Amino acid sequence: MADGILGHPFRRLFWSPPIFREWSGSPALMDWLESPTAHIFKFNVPGYNKEDIKVQIQDGNIMHIKGEGIKEESQTKDTVWHVAERGTGKAEFSREIELPENVKIEQIKAQVENGVLTIVAPKDSTPKPSKVRNVNITSKL
Repeated sequence: MADGILGHPFRRLFWSPPIFREWSGSPALMDWLESPTAHIFKFNVPGYNKEDIKVQIQDGNIMHIKGEGIKEESQTKDTVWHVAERGTGKAEFSREIELPENVKIEQIKAQVENGVLTIVAPKDSTPKPSKVRNVNITSKL
């Protein structure tokens, strides 16, 4: 019954924390893979060079990916556009992804090749210290 009223996209908003957010412009379609040693993010960024894309880590574990495109202008004033399905330039895009706690932030690497931005975020294999802290009990304070 809940799937009929609150289908999959809405269920995530109400019952799960936000894992990633997309902002203005082209959504730069993403794949997120997890191997035993790393989280791998792949984004479709056709036409973008490495100079057009910024990848930053903000607020400790938020990865922000931003692409800034250059608008194409017609070559001459005599040029007439009959069809513009591809658009007249690269759109800007912005994505934010909340990284898991086990990512080694300082070792994240990115590369752009053949219109695909690949970001590899290695996992930390050392166990995290327990967040549970035992308190000693005495007979007097």
